[in-house]
Amino acid sequence: MSQNTPQRLVLMQVGFMPEYEIPVVCYLVQTGDGRNILIDSGLPEIIPEDATEFENGRDVIEQLASMGLKPDDIDTVISTHYDGDHAGKHAAFTQAQYVVQRVHHLDAASNPRYAAIRPQWDQPMERIRLVDGDTELLPGLELIETSGHVPGHQSVLVRLPRMGAILLTIDAVPFGEGFTRDEQDDGSSPDAEAIRASTIKLLDLVEREHIGLVIFGHDREQWETLKKAPEFYE
Repeated sequence: MSQNTPQRLVLMQVGFMPEYEIPVVCYLVQTGDGRNILIDSGLPEIIPEDATEFENGRDVIEQLASMGLKPDDIDTVISTHYDGDHAGKHAAFTQAQYVVQRVHHLDAASNPRYAAIRPQWDQPMERIRLVDGDTELLPGLELIETSGHVPGHQSVLVRLPRMGAILLTIDAVPFGEGFTRDEQDDGSSPDAEAIRASTIKLLDLVEREHIGLVIFGHDREQWETLKKAPEFYE
């Protein structure tokens, strides 16, 4: 296997929603040639007033430090989307290139949903790589466009030497119970059709690629069964 491919996947819980015991998580991909690729950055240091349901835990910078890594050691930040529990510490990674779907970045510019943490994600354009749709970032690391939760949301597929393919659904499918072909629209979401289309897209991917592990974005019960930092998948 080529050395520029993923060799390790590290899962980190960096916060939670106490009322529902829902984890807030980030991921680290390490390649054979020494690259460190962060997927999301968790909650901001100061929780915005409109997001008081969240609490910080041991943040991403602390967790990276426990693995001997400084923020400047992060080469790339895959930004799945700019919600405050996913992009709250982006600005800490001053040497990284940010990778985000073009549709999402352009929408965020005028969308009040992302305004509270704009200083985190609104970085100089020379440091942002805008991608359009499904994209192979490097061999064994693929971005899967999964709009619905928000426009231009992206999930991530990681191929490891021992485990094989692992799918990180992020918020396209936050809970395992929603990973089904059965219609679940209760009429509460105006984006239900797009959410369903992305769910089906990921289900098709899992079947086609024979993916053995699907990690959902905020599933507490599943999270308790997974390896977390300092352990890793390889």
